[in-house]
Order: sequence, then structure tokens, then C-alpha cells
Amino acid sequence: MLFGYSFGDLGSILVMQGFAGLILFSVFVLMALGLAIIFGQMGVINMAHGEFMILGAYMTFLSSHLFQTYLPSFFGIYFFVAMIVAFLVSGAAGLATEWLLIRHLYRRPLDTLLATWGLSLIMQQAFRTIFGAREVGVELPSWMMGSLNVSSSIEVQINGLFVMALTLMITGAVALLMFKSRWGLQVRAVVNNRVMSGAVGIDTRRIDRLTFGLGCGIAGVAGSAFTMIGSTSPSAGQLYIVDTFLVVVFGGAQSLLGTIASALAISQSQSTLEFFTSGSNAKVTTLLIVIGLLMLRPQGLFVLKVRK
Repeated sequence: MLFGYSFGDLGSILVMQGFAGLILFSVFVLMALGLAIIFGQMGVINMAHGEFMILGAYMTFLSSHLFQTYLPSFFGIYFFVAMIVAFLVSGAAGLATEWLLIRHLYRRPLDTLLATWGLSLIMQQAFRTIFGAREVGVELPSWMMGSLNVSSSIEVQINGLFVMALTLMITGAVALLMFKSRWGLQVRAVVNNRVMSGAVGIDTRRIDRLTFGLGCGIAGVAGSAFTMIGSTSPSAGQLYIVDTFLVVVFGGAQSLLGTIASALAISQSQSTLEFFTSGSNAKVTTLLIVIGLLMLRPQGLFVLKVRK
């Protein structure tokens, strides 16, 4: 017996909490990927990143209602359309934000932080005005409902498996884009040496704008995934922004692998600790552990090696 549970029950609990942690890990990865791209390349601390996620969630909510009302026979595939819409709308909002606001504040990190924090408050109020202050949820297609029985005491949710598969596809697509495309090569060149990249003909301003738009678009896809595991409200993005920054800093701001490893470690720690303690205690304990590790390794789990 341990913590009042038999070893068999404890094993089942750990497996179930581990699966719940993988769902949380999926949302963390999708959120942190966009933030790591923006923060790692541009050095911009985007405090409105959570609101771009919620923008994607609301686009999914609208898509759900439109399909229910006008295209009920195609409701089973609405989520795929909703993800595309969430990416495009959040990405376009990101491009507009970079052009109207961020491009005037480069190399001024404190001003950028304050400006994007103000933007987050504006977006939250806009969500309240348009969609109301109450939480809203989406109706899932029938094929996403239910769970799979792994054993007599272990069940896994089908929508959770879908979120994890979506995360794998998005992460793979981002990795291919960053490491196998001409645009990704230009992005990495700008990260390593912005001045030299501009000298050889790379339009660094265009790279910055597209990078910011891509990061916000990925946050919109994270919002679509978020609707499958929680309700959407105007301030829901703020619940994830601290954890997302923690993932990026702990993993290493310019490392895709570090972001994934950090998201896995933090999500699994929080999910397991929440069962045995409480949500607030789990967050505090995880934060203290991460702070302790960062004191030993301030550059994060992985660091991008650059030839000087």
C-alpha cells in the first residue's frame, strides 16, 4: 500500500494521469512552438500570445455553430475546417500586430512587454464584447466522443488521442519548415546573425513579420485543440501564458527539441502532482523545481550552438 492505494491501483492512476499529462503536453507544445519561434528569433516577449490562442478557440466555436446551422451533414469534418480558419485568422491578426505595433519596438524588450500586455487586455475586452463574458464550449463530432478501453481499469479519451496526433503533425510540419525549407534557412540565419543576413540580401523585416504571423497562427491551432479539453472564455489564455513562457525558457528559447522536452517534463509533473495534492500546489512545486534547475543550467535544457 502507498498513499492509501494498492500498487495495482497506483499503477493505473499513474497511467491515467500520464495520459492526461500527454494531453496537457500537446497544448503546451502547440502554444510553446509559436512562442519559441517569436521569442527565439525576435526577442519579443509577447504577453498577448494566450489571446491569439483564444482567438483560434473562438474561431473553432463559430465554425462549430455555422456547420451545425447550415451544413449539419458535414458536421463530422468541421474541426478540420475550423483548424484552418483558426490558423489563418490568428496568423493574419499576428501579421497585423507586427506591422502596426511590434515593428516599432524592436530592441526595446520592456516596451514590447508592456505593449503586448496592453494588447492582451484589449483583445480580452473585445472577446467579452463580441462573444460575452460566459464560458462557451464546442460540440464534438460523434467520432471524437467516448474512450478506448486499454484494460479493465484504464481508459483513454479519443479526443485526447486526436489532440496528440494533431500535435505530432504540427510539430513535424514546423520542423520540416524550419530545417528543410529555404524560408527556414533564412530564419535560422537571422537568428544567428541578423546584420550579416541583411548584408547578403535577406529581407530581415519580412522574415520577422512572417515569423510573428506563423507563431500566432500556431497559437490559433492550439486554441482549436484547447476547445476539445476545456471551455473557452475571454481570459482563458492567461491561464496558460505563464506555463508557456516557463516551457520556452526551461527548454531553451531557440531550441525546438528543448521546447518539446520541457513541455513533456512540466506537463507530466503537473498532471501527476495535481492528483496527489492540488492544482495550485502542483504548479508551485513544478515552478520551484524548474527554478532550481535553471539556477544550475540558466541557458535551459538545450542551447543553440552558434559559431562565434
